[in-house]
Amino acid sequence: MLPIQIKKNSLFLDLDKSIQVGAKDRKKYKSASPFPHIFIDNFLPVKAANLLLEKFPMHDKKNNDQLQGNYFEHNKKQTSPYDCHQEILNYFLFFNSTPFLSYLKELTGIDGLIPDPHFRGGGCHEIIKGGKLGIHADFRINKELHLERRINVLIYLNKDWKDSFGGNLELWNKKMTSKIHSVKPIFNRCVIFNTDSDAFHGHPEPLNTPEGVSRKSIALYYYSASKHLYKEIPALTTQFQRRNNDEKKELRMHKKLKKQIVESLLPPIVFSSIRATVIYIRDLLRMFKGR
Repeated sequence: MLPIQIKKNSLFLDLDKSIQVGAKDRKKYKSASPFPHIFIDNFLPVKAANLLLEKFPMHDKKNNDQLQGNYFEHNKKQTSPYDCHQEILNYFLFFNSTPFLSYLKELTGIDGLIPDPHFRGGGCHEIIKGGKLGIHADFRINKELHLERRINVLIYLNKDWKDSFGGNLELWNKKMTSKIHSVKPIFNRCVIFNTDSDAFHGHPEPLNTPEGVSRKSIALYYYSASKHLYKEIPALTTQFQRRNNDEKKELRMHKKLKKQIVESLLPPIVFSSIRATVIYIRDLLRMFKGR
């Protein structure tokens, strides 16, 4: 179990322990069917889960996105953490912290995970009576941040949830011919899964709850950047500039030292080859400029 602790008005997780727990469950996560996922009960300290439920935004909260009348997505509301109680926001910021990201990296095997500081599409989710969310694969690109979505983290906040209420999270196979898992959204249960193009999930049957009972959860999404960035922007180191002749000498010594470091790290034949290529390109550019 992930040893999350409550400290003051936020959560705390030891970095080394987060890495150990994530690595321990990686095989289970990656081998899960129909796509990589894991279900974890009692995910948060009980006091923390209770606080999330106690401070969960009410129906009339401003700036809610309320979807009604859509066949696939009905009676679903979401509230940004920035529109919630301060303690809820503190918890969401914890889920964007280095220890929690390190846990997710070790668990999923996905390097370079990036949290969304804006919580686009995430936050506090609530589905009321008659609501549903059709089987779907999630949006893949965060257009604001230009990042690829990789992982969902869902934590349910529903006490005394009865089977008759429905609302189970369904995971379907890639061909959409079979439901593989049906996960009851019980209190303090966490579900983590990859958001691949064929990671089909949802709860397609209308919620059958009594009046005043709703399906509550918090949702967090994590991303990674594209390696194509290296093709678009030269991977240069910090480029210091001189202001006067004294700094000109210092800059020359700085460049010389960097060259010596590179020489010590690379085999002589590799360094000589790179140096020859750089000189050739330099001379070629000078030739074109002279025309």
